[in-house]
Amino acid sequence: MHKPAPPFQHTPYDGTSLPFTMGLKPITEETWLEPDPFLEKHLAEKDRLLEADRDAVFRAEDGTRNAQYEILTLIVENLQRHHGATYSIRKNQGIIKSTGRTVDLDDEPALLTAARLVQEDLVLMRPGPDGYRLAAACLCFPSSWSLAEKFGQSMSGIHKPVPGFNGHRMGMMVARLFDNLKAGQYVCRFNWSIYPDGELHHPEAKQIDIDNDEAALPRLFLRVERQTLRRLPKSGDVLFTIKIHHDPLTALQNQPNRAALAAHLKDQLMGLDLDQLAYKGLTRGREALVEALAEIAAEVEGAL
Repeated sequence: MHKPAPPFQHTPYDGTSLPFTMGLKPITEETWLEPDPFLEKHLAEKDRLLEADRDAVFRAEDGTRNAQYEILTLIVENLQRHHGATYSIRKNQGIIKSTGRTVDLDDEPALLTAARLVQEDLVLMRPGPDGYRLAAACLCFPSSWSLAEKFGQSMSGIHKPVPGFNGHRMGMMVARLFDNLKAGQYVCRFNWSIYPDGELHHPEAKQIDIDNDEAALPRLFLRVERQTLRRLPKSGDVLFTIKIHHDPLTALQNQPNRAALAAHLKDQLMGLDLDQLAYKGLTRGREALVEALAEIAAEVEGAL
């Protein structure tokens, strides 16, 4: 059984990294996948989305079947080796111990089966003439982008709306990373954003709009994406995983280090330029949010 996870498990806005940068960090095989107390909730939501409209959250090119099985094999092996307290693998079944949920490991497509085992979304990137492209994915919890829209596109196409990606250093660095990533390497990065609700499935763009007389924190959520990359040793493709952490901003007020977190998040919000602000949907919400965060920092400082 998992111990309850505190809110704000990852805080990339705390000064350890900057928005709209690579911010890559090496991780170990043990920490590649990240089951937590929300495992059953996230898997149930994946099941619901797949039942409602599978094409919206799963797509795969012809010719990716072997790579999909490679991903499933690597995930099952990792769960057996490093997450035995959470999972039991018996013959052709993966079992979530806390609930008894079972996943038939012989089901196809294999990438979809793998995604039904873990909280992470799974994206297969395959090299081609225009660089790596999105060749297969089970993407149930997107952050303001659509699998139907991005499927088959290259990295430059996928990231076209991202300020400073194409034609700048970041796009070239990402392309170099994909080319040079070696089998056995695991790397991780984080994104953060503010959302107006707690939904996991968010393919549509969002806009935060806070009235001057409205409290900024109660209806907002801080959404953190934990992204990992690894090379598939057999196919040579790259597996990109995305794990969502979605915490109500009001919970920030109860954190022991709330003053520092609020101050750092405020500073990062203030550091966004107009294009970055628009991309994060905060053009009409930054001022009120910055004011609320400043109050949290000031309250703690005043109490000392």
